[in-house]
Amino acid sequence: QLQLVESGGGLVQPGGSLRLSCVASGMPLNYYAIGWFRQAPGSERKGVSCISNNGDNTMSVDSVKGRFRVSRDNANNTVWLQMNSLKPEDTAVYYCAASLRCDNVRLPDFGSWGPGTQVTVSL
Repeated sequence: QLQLVESGGGLVQPGGSLRLSCVASGMPLNYYAIGWFRQAPGSERKGVSCISNNGDNTMSVDSVKGRFRVSRDNANNTVWLQMNSLKPEDTAVYYCAASLRCDNVRLPDFGSWGPGTQVTVSL
C-alpha cells in the first residue's frame, strides 16, 4: 500500500521560498501521478500542482503558475514542490496525494493522502 509523507513546511516571509518534499513508501512511486493540494483555515482543500508518473507532464493552477514548480525523482521515491515568491495567501496546510493521472487535479481522483505540512507566509 502506498504511503506518502510531506515535509519542508515552515514560516517564511512574503517573497521567500520553500521546498516541500513528498516521500513515498510501500509501492513504486513511478506507478503514480502525484498531486499537491492545500487547505487554508476555513476553506476546502484544493489542487495546486501535479506531475505525471514519469515526470514528462506537469500542471499548476493559475494562482501559482510561474511561482511553484513540481518535480520528481522516482529512483528516490520523492516528489518536490518548489515554491517561490510566496504570498500570505499561500498560507495553508499542503498535502501530496496519488492518482493514475493528473487531469485537472480533482480531489476525488486522488488517494493515499499524506498527513500534510504547514506553510505560513507572514512578516
